[in-house]
Amino acid sequence: MRSSQPHSSSSETPLAPLLKTDHPLVKLASAIDWDYFEREFSSATTEAGGPALASRLMVGLHYLKAMYDESDESVVEKWTENPDWQYLCGEQFFQHKLPCHPSSLVKWRKRVGTNGVEKLLKQVLRTARQYQAFSKNELKCVTVDTTVQPKAVAFPTDAKLDDKARRALVRAAKSHAIKLRQTYVRLGKQALFKQSRYAAVRQGQRAHKQTKIRTFLGRVIRDIERQLTPIPQALQTLLERAKQIHRQQKQDTNKGYSIHAPEVECIAQAKAHRRYEFGCKVAVVTTTASNWIVGIEAHHGNPYDGTTLKPAVAQVQRLSGVQPQKVLVDQGFRGQDHHPNDVQVLICDKRKRTGSLKRLLRRRSAIEPVIGHSKSDHALGHNYLQAQRGNQINALLVGCGFNLRKLCHFLSSTPPNTAQSTA
Repeated sequence: MRSSQPHSSSSETPLAPLLKTDHPLVKLASAIDWDYFEREFSSATTEAGGPALASRLMVGLHYLKAMYDESDESVVEKWTENPDWQYLCGEQFFQHKLPCHPSSLVKWRKRVGTNGVEKLLKQVLRTARQYQAFSKNELKCVTVDTTVQPKAVAFPTDAKLDDKARRALVRAAKSHAIKLRQTYVRLGKQALFKQSRYAAVRQGQRAHKQTKIRTFLGRVIRDIERQLTPIPQALQTLLERAKQIHRQQKQDTNKGYSIHAPEVECIAQAKAHRRYEFGCKVAVVTTTASNWIVGIEAHHGNPYDGTTLKPAVAQVQRLSGVQPQKVLVDQGFRGQDHHPNDVQVLICDKRKRTGSLKRLLRRRSAIEPVIGHSKSDHALGHNYLQAQRGNQINALLVGCGFNLRKLCHFLSSTPPNTAQSTA
């Protein structure tokens, strides 16, 4: 595995004079056990191809990506400008070149998978506990709630979906050297503009009568099927998605909401400004006392909130090694069939309670700002990673980024003589 520390030369600038010893990232670099990742990810590399990038470099880039809500392209570009970022990733001399190509981050995530990214969150929680940012007893009482992780897709109106499916098929036909009878490039654009203008001025009946866009899609589908036999697997998959979009009606269930992201689900929300969100459901677990994210997992199929409770509790035990004893939830988790047997589930409802139980249940709503900051400051509000695995990885990276910000704040606000590891 290639080292992230290059050989020194007279023209290279050491990082040490450029760093502030009390900077949170400098403290974080010495707090994390980087050897843990070398041991865990050593089996993820192969002998074929070029030398693998250092595990510390890849983990550090993903930590920075999660903390500051950066894309793969922007995180490697800003890495060349920031000595603190380079020090976190294990460099000893200031580097002026990109640490890797942005696509290397994509390939690394695919190689380590969801279980590998979960180890990043596990190490953050372990580091926070070692430096006494939160105690083991806080893990015995947690709060669980669900939210929607929206996918980076446009709002899926029927006309837009039909037009996007047609354009995707036209591009695919061109790549397979299929000469279509008609591509409807100009006619499709004109029909979409006309339908959109009717919809914008609330002329719903006229907008509904604009069926040309769907007709164009059906013609392109049949034209491709006539000319290409047998159909390649990649094009066959695209055709199946386009057929689903072409035949689906307004009241159908399990509809397709994106031609490039078929895993997108429509989830109803009780919000005045947004009735529906398109993505997947995510279960978030926080410590009731101090709001550390100790579990976060994406769920597909738009499940009932209660069915996410057992996997959420199991993930907390898997990441921290501690079994929660009390779980605070809202009324969306009702139903004892979904509750873990060895955990006390406290549901916030309108029943009158007094004493310590009443004060404890008041803490349930503290998870709401955690979810809000995860969406506004991190990537929970816009997921650009592909497929269901991308949904799961993005949720785990959000947990890493949120906890790393809290840990950096803790390290920067704690005197050096008190912020010592208990390991």
